[in-house]
Amino acid sequence: MTSNETGTHGAVLQDTPPATDRPLVELRGAGKSYGNIRALHGVDLKVFSNQVTCVLGDNGAGKSTLIKIISGLHQHTEGEFLVDGEPVRFSTPREALDKGIATVYQDLAVVPLMPVWRNFFLGSEMTKGPWPVRRLDIERMKKTADEELRNMGIVLDDMEQPIGTLSGGQRQCVAIARAVYFGARVLILDEPTAALGVKQSGVVLKYIAAAREKGLGVIFITHNPHHAYMVGDHFSVLRLGTMELSASRSEVSLEELTNHMAGGTELASLKHELAQVRGVDVEELPEEGDLSAPVATSSEGKS
Repeated sequence: MTSNETGTHGAVLQDTPPATDRPLVELRGAGKSYGNIRALHGVDLKVFSNQVTCVLGDNGAGKSTLIKIISGLHQHTEGEFLVDGEPVRFSTPREALDKGIATVYQDLAVVPLMPVWRNFFLGSEMTKGPWPVRRLDIERMKKTADEELRNMGIVLDDMEQPIGTLSGGQRQCVAIARAVYFGARVLILDEPTAALGVKQSGVVLKYIAAAREKGLGVIFITHNPHHAYMVGDHFSVLRLGTMELSASRSEVSLEELTNHMAGGTELASLKHELAQVRGVDVEELPEEGDLSAPVATSSEGKS
């Protein structure tokens, strides 16, 4: 049964909105070139509500460029970029945010010495009183921040504590709750577990799943296939700016995902040569034919 609650600016949010076959965000053959350097080429990606789309890749694979295109920081130079089925070309991140696309970067853009509630509303503070003597509505901001964090399952004893005193996982979760409150429909998470330990990574993964249950389409950027497989519904692996793998959860195993992420295709092609080198164990390397998961075929419908 679907339950309603008051969310962003008094709007009514559904905990589990009905699924739709139309993607919130879609890239069709998208690419980005910087002069003669082609950073991204021929990328197809679909992001649906109530779904976590994991984008994996090693350093230099094109993950950062992909984030910049979707978040409005850079414009694509080839292919199409659609939001709700309509072609778009964002000039600024504000335009992307107006369409409901929010990005949580690794550095989180928080002020460590400011309290949690102040960071929650940083740049979008609530005010009260007549102009020109309007002032901050501190009590309402504290109450709202506390309610929104609790809606995401985050309970803090003191909203006045500096956000820098929270663990890395808790700070990530505050940033996620903030994006949900301010109307995000698509949430891009840039390596949220990269600098965290096992326990704190688990906390962040829990709230990624919570954001999915809120009806958001989540793009989870990571280089950790184990974290991706725990919460992911669809997996896309980038290599050297192109899409090497695009598969739903039912079409790829964790082992296959790990092999793709670890450069299994290249290692498999070199298996015979590596076998001639003393001290190199190739028994566990896959054969090239074993790495045959589909590319951009399973994203036609919602998995």
